Amino acid sequence: MTGPVGDIADFAALDPFFRIIRVGLAGLVDGEHFFDLLAEDVVVEYVVSAPGYPRRVQGRRAVADLYRGYGDVIVLHGADELAVHHDPATSVVVLEYAVHGRAVHTGHAYDNHFVSVITVKDRQVTHWRDYLDPVAVFRALGWPAEPR
Repeated sequence: MTGPVGDIADFAALDPFFRIIRVGLAGLVDGEHFFDLLAEDVVVEYVVSAPGYPRRVQGRRAVADLYRGYGDVIVLHGADELAVHHDPATSVVVLEYAVHGRAVHTGHAYDNHFVSVITVKDRQVTHWRDYLDPVAVFRALGWPAEPR
């Protein structure tokens, strides 16, 4: 299946994340797949993140390019703990959720919690601020290397 960013199968490692976001934004946005929910010129800011990850990405295609290689590093198998806070007056939705998976190269479990502050206009996501636990990323990827 192809979507606005190419072959959707390229993003299979992120399916649990995509599903929980669609559930959290249900009734507020239009689109079948995660990338359909994003405005063409969406701005995504990674406020609390991991070293080497960009702080700001603009455009649906740029977000897709960033996420395309995710499955080479981590494969998700679940997402839960969803809490949705919506302020209709400001069109802002705050999603709290957790994702669970495994790091490809280390085999370590990956369990992280997120807070995403999302602005919706004309039934599309126009701005997204993301906060995560970088220590969870470090543990999954084996940073720093464990002593032998």
